Amino acid sequence: RVGLVESGGGSVQSGGSLRLSCVASGDDYSTNCMAWFRQASGKKREGVAAVDRDGATKYADSVKGRVTISRDNAKNTLYLQMNSLKPEDTSMYYCVSTHRRMYNAAYGGYWCPLAGHDDWYDYWGQGTQVTVSS
Repeated sequence: RVGLVESGGGSVQSGGSLRLSCVASGDDYSTNCMAWFRQASGKKREGVAAVDRDGATKYADSVKGRVTISRDNAKNTLYLQMNSLKPEDTSMYYCVSTHRRMYNAAYGGYWCPLAGHDDWYDYWGQGTQVTVSS
């Protein structure tokens, strides 16, 4: 099993930045894929960004160019650097992980899915709230 604890959320003004962190405890195998999902009040849950253990990343179109996902495998920590924040980024952000990985023969490596794959991730943190005011 894996325990995931997020931190770094808060309130910022539009255009500001935040860096979310997620510390994983438990077996390394269960963090082959790690990602951030978010859910705003009354809205559908959305995948934000995902990263494979080997470093391949995937981003939602809504955050491309503004967000960077990264991980430090030695520290068992996942990060999400968010810049140029917008009011529509206001959500609860969840750190997630799974032992699963997808292999792309054309790419020659593993990657982690995002959109429509909420159930693919086995472990979820409690979430950290991000609020962006205009």
